[in-house]
Amino acid sequence: MADVIFFDLDGTLVDHRSAVWETIGRLVRAAPNATAPPEELAASWWTLEARHMREYLAGQCSFAEHHRRRVRSFLPMLGEPVPESPGLLDAWISERYLTVFEEAWQCYPDVQPCLETLKQLPGGPRLAVLTNGDPDQQRAKLARFGLLDYFEAVLTPTELGAAKPVAYAAACRWMRTDPVQAVNVGDMLESDVNAAALAGLTGVWLDRGIDFVTGGPSPTADETVHRIEKLTDLPDLLTRTNA
Repeated sequence: MADVIFFDLDGTLVDHRSAVWETIGRLVRAAPNATAPPEELAASWWTLEARHMREYLAGQCSFAEHHRRRVRSFLPMLGEPVPESPGLLDAWISERYLTVFEEAWQCYPDVQPCLETLKQLPGGPRLAVLTNGDPDQQRAKLARFGLLDYFEAVLTPTELGAAKPVAYAAACRWMRTDPVQAVNVGDMLESDVNAAALAGLTGVWLDRGIDFVTGGPSPTADETVHRIEKLTDLPDLLTRTNA
């Protein structure tokens, strides 16, 4: 049995994509001067999120500034003026985006049953969350759904000094374990599974049937990939493979 299991958060434990779609849909429907249909504007927001999140993870801006950059680009699409001061931008983000976004968070129904089963395994693994998100926001998600106590650590670029995939080695050091004794579970085939394997961990792909980035069908994996369709399949996979 593995010594440590790392879980990705967004798309694995919490349905981030649906929360974003719900939030942007509400914003667009309430914008009489929007410059494009709701579906097109939602896709534009998703593109902006990916771009500015990469800048945050590369250390080019703070988490707050990555939100501001996104909103500066998005407000003209809504037909709204762009506030000049960071304080007014922050207020817009807090009142118009984050309030709705946080209300829209949903935990996948297979999460708690999986964690409960792992907790009951004799000599079972230690559990940790490994995420590229903001530490305060990610812990708030886990707290909302009563999940924090299952995890020995919640590790982000703030704690580790690096984002995934570089963070895999740092996360193993933080948890005082060897990569060969660690498993990483996530919904992104490349960054959660293949990159983890390159770092020496066992990657397990949680294939929820949708590509997190595009919203289209899941990518195709070769037969060597450890693949599950729901988290409740994980304990059995670990037992069968002795991962």
